[in-house]
Amino acid sequence: MVVGAGILGTMHAWRAVTAGLDVVHLELDAAPRRASVRNFGLVWVSGRAPGPELAAARRARTLWAELASAVPATGFRPNGSLTVAVSEDELAVLAGAMGLPDADERGFELLDASAVRRCHPAVRGEVAGALHCRLDATVEPELVLGALRDAMAASGRYRFEPGRRIVTLARGAVRDDRGRCEAGDVVVVCPGAEHEGLAAEALAGAPLRRCRLQMMDTEADPIAWTTSLADIDSLRYYPAFAGLALDRLPAQPAVAAEHRMQLLAVQRLDGRITIGDTHAYDEPFAVGVVEGPYDHLRQRAETILGRPLPPSRCRWSGVYSQPTDGSVCVRVSPEPGVWVVTGPGGRGMTLSPAIAEETLALAGVPA
Repeated sequence: MVVGAGILGTMHAWRAVTAGLDVVHLELDAAPRRASVRNFGLVWVSGRAPGPELAAARRARTLWAELASAVPATGFRPNGSLTVAVSEDELAVLAGAMGLPDADERGFELLDASAVRRCHPAVRGEVAGALHCRLDATVEPELVLGALRDAMAASGRYRFEPGRRIVTLARGAVRDDRGRCEAGDVVVVCPGAEHEGLAAEALAGAPLRRCRLQMMDTEADPIAWTTSLADIDSLRYYPAFAGLALDRLPAQPAVAAEHRMQLLAVQRLDGRITIGDTHAYDEPFAVGVVEGPYDHLRQRAETILGRPLPPSRCRWSGVYSQPTDGSVCVRVSPEPGVWVVTGPGGRGMTLSPAIAEETLALAGVPA
C-alpha cells in the first residue's frame, strides 16, 4: 500500500507493481496538485552533490530511460542542459567545473559561443559559452503521474483511491477519516511537505525543512528548444559546484539575492516555457506571489535568448520538503513493514525512481 500520489509515492507504487505486487494507492486530493505538478520536470544530474546523491541521480537517470520505454506518455526526453555564461568571468567559473573529479560522471562539456548556438539554436544572445550536461533530461510534470497510474491500472494489480485522508497508520493497515480501512503487507507513506498529521510522529526530530518557490509559464515559444537552460546563478544553489570560484563573480542583483534566485528554463511538449525559481525557507510563507522575481527571470532569459520571451501564461508558488543534513531523502521505518519517505527537496523528479527502488529493497520487495 502506498499513501501519497505525488512523484515519490507514485514511483514507489510503480516499483511495487512492476515487481508483481498488488498495490492500493491512496491520495488526499482528488488528483495530485502539489509540488509534483508544480515543477520543471527536470531530471537534473548536473548539480547533484558528489557521492551518494550523484550516484542516486545517475541510477535514477537510467531508471527514467527504462521507464520511458515502457510508458512513453511520461514525456521523457534526454535533451541535456546548458548552463550559460554571458561574460568571460562567468565562463571561467564554468571552466572550473571541467576540473571536478566527477565531471565525466556528470557528462560535462564546455562549449564556446559558437558551439552553444549549434547545440541550442534558440540561444541568440551575446553569450560567452556554456557548460553542457548530456545526462540531464526532462519529463512532463502535468502528464507523468497520470501516465504511470494508467500503466499500472492496465496491469490489473493497481487500485487508485483519491480523496482519502488517512488519519491512522499501523503495521499492515491504515484508516481514513471516514473510518474506512485498507490493509497491506508493506505500507509506504510519502507525505511530501505535509510534515504534520499522519507522518508527524514518524518524522519528529527528522532533519527536515520546507522551501517555497515561485515559477511561471509563458505562452508557446514558436522556436523549438533543444536543451533546458540555466544561468550562472544556478551554480550558487547546487552542491556540485561548491568549490568553484563563485566569489569572483559580481554580486547578484538585489532582487535575486533577496529571493535566492536562479534561472532554470525548460520547454514543455506544447511549446510553453517553464521558468523559475526562488527559494524561501522562513515560515510562515507569504500568501501571494511577488512581481520582482518574475521581472528578473524574464530579463535573464531574454538576455540569453537574445529576444523577448512569449507573454506570461500563468504564475504560481509551491512548497517542497528537503533534508537539512545533505541526505538524499528522509526515510524512516516507525515499525516493521511501515516506511515514511519524504524530503528529496526539489530533486523529487530527478531522484524518485532510485529512492523508491531503495525503499522497496529495504522492505524486502524483490526487484
